[in-house]
Amino acid sequence: MSSTTPTSQTPARTHRLRPAAAAAGALAVLAVLAAAGGATVAGAAPAAAATSSACSTEGFTVTMPDGTTAGAKGARASTAALAADARIRVRGTYVEFDVAPVTGAVYDYTYTGAANPASMTAGVRTPVMASKTLDLGPVLRGDVEVRTDKGDLVILARGGGAKVKVQAKDCATGGIFQQEVEASRAVVATHVLAPGMAYFVNPYTGKVNFGDGADFRGKDSPQVATKLSQGETTTTWSIAPGGRMGQVLGEDAVELSAGATACTQDCQAQNRVRGSLPVTDPAFS
Repeated sequence: MSSTTPTSQTPARTHRLRPAAAAAGALAVLAVLAAAGGATVAGAAPAAAATSSACSTEGFTVTMPDGTTAGAKGARASTAALAADARIRVRGTYVEFDVAPVTGAVYDYTYTGAANPASMTAGVRTPVMASKTLDLGPVLRGDVEVRTDKGDLVILARGGGAKVKVQAKDCATGGIFQQEVEASRAVVATHVLAPGMAYFVNPYTGKVNFGDGADFRGKDSPQVATKLSQGETTTTWSIAPGGRMGQVLGEDAVELSAGATACTQDCQAQNRVRGSLPVTDPAFS
């Protein structure tokens, strides 16, 4: 097992794995904690769930493929002549990523490391997802619409009888992110983690999380989607027509919830929880 796994002498909050050791570290850290009887790592400050103080209200800065910036009212543009790899650049206070409007793919989802008491990154810029691609191909050659509302964002790309909607919120932890797909067939989504991240089975919940071997926790959140394969850094999903793939981060990723409800039309990037849900992962206890 990797010698870089946090121990009781190594504060997990500030420990950063080198990329070469990250996969082993992320898989090992929770097993070490479990063997210690569930105690938190010494020196690790518990991270917090998403609250209003963890989220920006300043709004994302969105740059269209032609270099123009979407204004307060958003933007709309034709995708008919765009290159398949043309990107919309989304930049927030805490989160940034790119969207390819012709394919519906998402690239380089990253936490900026901006200061916030609820941050899971200890002020360090932290790439999370290298890509979330779809097997639609470059068919979304109708138009793309961007809508912004303070810290909330919707990007909707249409064409070729299909539609992909990306929803996001700019938060230091928790947050909201999803790709919703409407097509005439099931669409395969491939999620590839950024270097330094790895999937692991959380011994406190039995769920598959992804993390960096320290306090960072995330989880894929399927809705009308079926997992096809799972590896250390790559997962594939089959998304039924009208289904979506979301992700949850921070405490939301380790709550003992029942999962997302079934929804195939106009799905929202959240499910309302009534009452409280138990959190057993010591990073958030």
